[in-house]
Amino acid sequence: MDLQLKNKVVLVTGGARGIGHAIVCAALAEGARVVSVDRSAAPDLECHQIAADLIPAENCQRAVEETLDRFGAIDALINNAGVNDRVGLEHGSPPDFAASLQRNLFHYYNMAHYALAALKKSQGAIVSIASKTAVTGQGGTSGYVAAKGAILALTREWAVELLPHGIRVNAVLPAEVMTPLYRQWLEGFPDPEKKLAEIVSKIPLGHRMTTAEEIAAMVMFLISARASHITGQHLYVDGGYVHLDRALA
Repeated sequence: MDLQLKNKVVLVTGGARGIGHAIVCAALAEGARVVSVDRSAAPDLECHQIAADLIPAENCQRAVEETLDRFGAIDALINNAGVNDRVGLEHGSPPDFAASLQRNLFHYYNMAHYALAALKKSQGAIVSIASKTAVTGQGGTSGYVAAKGAILALTREWAVELLPHGIRVNAVLPAEVMTPLYRQWLEGFPDPEKKLAEIVSKIPLGHRMTTAEEIAAMVMFLISARASHITGQHLYVDGGYVHLDRALA
């Protein structure tokens, strides 16, 4: 299937590793012109990379402006950067909570705000990476979950607001995806492999983790012309983890 993404300009946040890296690679494979914005560069990525901390709003503006200076357009914005920082209700503080929202939410708005004029010209698409924790909870991670829940709400809000401009807005919700950050979390358990086996046993389809490439494939579809009548949706790529009967696991 031709996704018609050749020469489209795709701007990805958090593209240096994990899910973001897989999204960048998938877009490059489709022939897109890709810009990755991350704190650090990835030597293996043959795309334009912008080293930036996205917390300051002016850095989001700079990333958009640099993309436009280089390519003259933005056809798709993929909001992906974030980290499950474990800022909980008990083990955290109001300043910690505010900082977590800065790390995981504010730049989603800022990137979309600064890219909006370009997206209007291209009648482009926005895809935001959320998390199953926004609908299931996890415990001990209030900041991250609040951010991901807000991302789901903003997906619907922006989809409505941007209808007159033909801009489609959707969110993808991963559940259990093996990324460097996920592996780091596993290493915090006394027996990481035992913990991993326990997790995958609860994933109905294939009893395995979702791959970052599977998340990226959904993102490619959503930003493509093949998804031209899909907007305001929350798409789960999780092997049935969230919705299927737990008896199956």
